[in-house]
Amino acid sequence: MRLLFFIITLGLYALNMQAQVLKQQGDFVGHIVPQGWEHAEAEGDLNKDGIKDLVLLAKPNFSENMKTRDDGYVYNFNREILAIYFGQEDGAFKLWKQYKELFPASDEWCSVDISIDITDRGTLKIDTQIFAVAGSYGTDNSSYIYRYQDGDFYLIGKERSSMMRNTGEMETISENYLTWKRQTIKDNAFEDGHKRESWSKMKKKPLEKLGNHEL
Repeated sequence: MRLLFFIITLGLYALNMQAQVLKQQGDFVGHIVPQGWEHAEAEGDLNKDGIKDLVLLAKPNFSENMKTRDDGYVYNFNREILAIYFGQEDGAFKLWKQYKELFPASDEWCSVDISIDITDRGTLKIDTQIFAVAGSYGTDNSSYIYRYQDGDFYLIGKERSSMMRNTGEMETISENYLTWKRQTIKDNAFEDGHKRESWSKMKKKPLEKLGNHEL
């Protein structure tokens, strides 16, 4: 009897886990994202076929990666999943690829906020903001621009801005991988007259694919 109960429990668990995945295809977001998952989406033509595509940023609610504080606040430490769906002629969206370990996970001391957009030029823009609640005065904001070409998404531009909350020191580094030029701006949020801008050339190298490293 115990063995039968174990088998049934295991089967129900497997069915539940199978249901808690992004669907391979759907007519709209509600058909794709499991109920209860946090999500954001962006739409636009990424592969230049004249059909609207869909990019999803979804955060699972698996209980093993959630923690409740003493005051009742619930932390969700599940990693966000980035999923790209290409639009079909019949109006449906079909999964092209998903990335489950692209972004760092948040914890009690460091929050990671992510946003996505499809620009007017049909490029994918990913913004990440890392904010340390304790242990550091630094904040870090990064933007990544990816373009679909040769059957994949390649990084064509990146910008990173950092600031020290205790001193006001700021630095923004913008890199263009089509012109291979880098712009560096240094400033101070608390004082005027400290802005300095410089330009440099970068060594050309093959463009990086989306998913090659954690953002």
